Amino acid sequence: MFRLQGSKVLAVDMTGDAVKAKNGSMVAYDGQMAFKKLSGGGEGVRGMVTRRITGEQMTLMEVKGQGTCWFADRASEINLVNLQGDKLFVESSNLLATDSGLRTGTSFTGLRGASQGNGLFTTTVEGRGQAAIMSDGPAVILRVSSQYPLTVDPGAYIAHQGDLRQSFQSGVTFRTFMGEGGGEAFQIRFEGDGVVYVQPSERNSIAGDV
Repeated sequence: MFRLQGSKVLAVDMTGDAVKAKNGSMVAYDGQMAFKKLSGGGEGVRGMVTRRITGEQMTLMEVKGQGTCWFADRASEINLVNLQGDKLFVESSNLLATDSGLRTGTSFTGLRGASQGNGLFTTTVEGRGQAAIMSDGPAVILRVSSQYPLTVDPGAYIAHQGDLRQSFQSGVTFRTFMGEGGGEAFQIRFEGDGVVYVQPSERNSIAGDV
């Protein structure tokens, strides 16, 4: 259902089914399509209320019909993630689209979200199907195992999946060396078994500085 045309355009072939995508990300379509704006981005009223309270910003639209729809957003690189009943945690600004077999919601993540102005929650995607996530530059998928925990700069973090535990620790970023740090630098530490998606560019935010 999901396929990439190049690295920056997502093509979705539909035969009467639906896909949820970031509002405004549709760049072209053929066939017969119907578009509907979704409120909140989470499932049902609870998802809407949670997002309103936490400030987690994610506006989705539902596209349904027969034909092919193409999606892109600010020339970002697109990465396809296959879910087999597991859960993907992803920054809301990095989620482009999910197919109809997946549910979206929110999950508490603590200080990292607050430091970036995205509230205290991040977006979750779970079920069986495909999701498309975006990155500023080609994403790198890093493996985490019990022997090799992983430490990530919050500004470079995109998403993670698997049996992973998050913790926050003080650390040093390159900006600290360059004199650009505005406070106490911190990092995200992942332990367990899973993968973490990172981008080779930090967000335009205070990121790792609290």
